[in-house]
Amino acid sequence: MSNFGVLPPDLVLEPMLRDWLLEDIGRGDRTTQSLLVQDLTAGQAQWVAKASGVIAGLPLAAKVFRLLNTKLSFVPIVPEGAWCQQQEVIAEIHGAQDALLMGERVALNIVMHLSGIATLTRQYVEKIADLPAQLVDTRKTTPGLRLLEKYATQVGGAVNHRMGLDDAVMIKDNHITAAGGFGEAINRIRYQVPYPLTIEVETENLEQVQEALEHKADIIMLDNMSPDDMYKAVQLIRQQDNHIKIEASGNINLETIRTVAETGVDYISTSAPITQSRWLDLSMRLL
Repeated sequence: MSNFGVLPPDLVLEPMLRDWLLEDIGRGDRTTQSLLVQDLTAGQAQWVAKASGVIAGLPLAAKVFRLLNTKLSFVPIVPEGAWCQQQEVIAEIHGAQDALLMGERVALNIVMHLSGIATLTRQYVEKIADLPAQLVDTRKTTPGLRLLEKYATQVGGAVNHRMGLDDAVMIKDNHITAAGGFGEAINRIRYQVPYPLTIEVETENLEQVQEALEHKADIIMLDNMSPDDMYKAVQLIRQQDNHIKIEASGNINLETIRTVAETGVDYISTSAPITQSRWLDLSMRLL
């Protein structure tokens, strides 16, 4: 099983990668630059997986090394989104040794972090692979890394939820309190947002679900409901408007996700693949 995410263009990525290289290199790599003459010593290295998991971020690693030396060759051995085994060679790199050594830590950090997210995401996705529900990520991301962390969930098999507050309208409990009620919140917002933004409403019980239906929400989120109430909510929504999408959220983990999916929801959102993942251990060996 291999999934592919969509990375932003180089116009977006390169400033981020440059900043991370500058953070690590500072005024210069004292060790490498004292040992080697720039660009003159050719080298070869392998990336090796020290644990099994889903690989994500190799295109970014290639960009990191090429920012240091445009002639450097980064060749993935394990395809992006594929499962690798412990001790498997996942990439080979050829080029100037100084670029290999200066870019090693930044490139590895990116791929280890994103591969950890993709690996845990894949585990969640496989729990519901035979059911119609799709796994969705959230905005609980590391500041500055949202684009890449959400890319990693795509590689793992999830669907991206909104990237930011400007992507869609999501009316949550605090918005409802601030507006003075469901109807007031939906009606006030409906005439302010541009087409084709959708309006999603968070509900916590069947009464709120009915109210969201009456005010014609486009998407209804069932938040922290019991499986029984969630099933009843799904039946209620389907009977009244089969075009409304239904999202489940709250207390989603590897033990509960299948029970939630069996209620008939369209999407299951959780921050766990990003917030609870562990980096996939990788290393670079200079040959």
